[in-house]
Amino acid sequence: MLSLLHIENIAVIECSDISFDRGFNILTGETGAGKSIVIDAISAILGERAYRDMIRTGANKASVRAVFTQVPELGWFEENGVEYDPETVIQREIFLDGKNICRVNGSLVSVSILRKLGIQLINIHGQHDSASLFDENNHLTYLDAFADNEALRGEYGRAYSQVSRLRGEIERMTMDEGEKLRRMETLKYQIAEISKANLEAGEDERLEDRRKLLQNAEKLASSMDTAVECLYGGDETDGAASLLTQAQRELSRVARYTDAMNALLEKVTDLMYQVQDAAEELRDARDGLSYSADELEKIEARLHTIHKLRRKYGADCGEILEYLEKAKAELDEIEFADDHLEKLKGELAKAEAEAWALAKQLRQNRQLAAEAMSAQILSELAQLDMPKVQFNCRFTELELGANGADAVAFYMSANAGEALKPMSKVASGGELARIMLAMKNVLARQDRIDTLIFDEVDTGVSGRAAQKVAEKLRSVAKTKQVLCVTHLPQLAALADTHLLIAKSERDGRTYTTVTPLDMEGRKKELARIIGGSKITETTLKSAEEMLKF
Repeated sequence: MLSLLHIENIAVIECSDISFDRGFNILTGETGAGKSIVIDAISAILGERAYRDMIRTGANKASVRAVFTQVPELGWFEENGVEYDPETVIQREIFLDGKNICRVNGSLVSVSILRKLGIQLINIHGQHDSASLFDENNHLTYLDAFADNEALRGEYGRAYSQVSRLRGEIERMTMDEGEKLRRMETLKYQIAEISKANLEAGEDERLEDRRKLLQNAEKLASSMDTAVECLYGGDETDGAASLLTQAQRELSRVARYTDAMNALLEKVTDLMYQVQDAAEELRDARDGLSYSADELEKIEARLHTIHKLRRKYGADCGEILEYLEKAKAELDEIEFADDHLEKLKGELAKAEAEAWALAKQLRQNRQLAAEAMSAQILSELAQLDMPKVQFNCRFTELELGANGADAVAFYMSANAGEALKPMSKVASGGELARIMLAMKNVLARQDRIDTLIFDEVDTGVSGRAAQKVAEKLRSVAKTKQVLCVTHLPQLAALADTHLLIAKSERDGRTYTTVTPLDMEGRKKELARIIGGSKITETTLKSAEEMLKF
């Protein structure tokens, strides 16, 4: 469960530590006091989007830290190289330049990786969730989640990918005769043109290096002659090799009389040998330097041929040769297309049969799950004072697609005698809140997330319906940790932990505080919710009566 939330410099919250407990946690306060800021802070540590506009005016960063206790050993920790601890600490810092730093148990993680952990720790349900629940594009996803079809969906997805691949390949190979002949002629011309050049991989690079050498051969010969003379010496001067030999000879005589010169003698001797070796190598290289205008002309002609092919088929000889192999393979494919098509059609028939078998298995699972889910939702709605509601899942059979061969839509009737219609078209605002709560409760049973947050999902609910919603949320809180932002006294009265979010002004700045309430504080806050800012003895007595039950 979420046990502690530390917030710094987010909107009007300068610094606040909020402790949550097991069971039913209620957050109340005046409109605009900052209740949504607390939810935004929780969303941030779950890896949801965070904006620099969240940062309190005058601060250079905002930060949120959350402590979760009794966290199960999720596979996420090992997959992302994060040390597992049943008391998991998540921290996120948001900077003015848009940079985010996220840590889990001290290890740096990306926002996207944090989000994968967040969805396994907390579910946040808000008013906007009704749009998602009532969008028919999402109904199949909800039903599959209830049916625990994840593994089967994955198996079907792999089978359907094979079907899509084979269909695409068959479509690509299916062309009219005129198009086929034109393509074959093009490929034959390209193959002949490249083959005639008789290229070798890396040939262009070798030729360009040789051309560069030949274009500068005279300069190279002159420089090498000078270097040889420097090392060997000329008619009137001694070269470096000769001078080092003399120096080595003289030092060897000196070393007979003093050991101090031995080290220097070794260095000069090494230099002598190295220079002699270099001189030999240089002379051999100079003797081997041969060039002619005829060779350069042949290289230029060959490179011209290669450059023409480069413009058409690739950046170098290697790529041109790769293109040649692809062209040959495509030509073979077209020439033997009929045989290959028959083979592909056989593979496609087999793949479609496999995909259809899995699609039908999915449909069977979905239909069974739809019955169970409908019964559970109707039971939930009856407990929420909507006993006359009708609800079912309507299936439409389709051709094979990415999600199987079904479309699913949720239909309902909110009143007795009314025909079932698409869910979004038949419910009032207060009914929507209860329908959403019922569906969320049913779907939440299928996951292992132990903390649920309800952000003003009671909007439009009052009276007896509000009491039913409150009792339902408290019932959910017996097995899960529930955090609920509300304006309803019926919900606040049933809290196990009641937190008051209040806004004040100090030195021209706005500050929001979060305070846990004792029994007397709860009574005053309930009286405020019931009667507004003017608290009377009557509202206090009403609040006290509500807290007794």
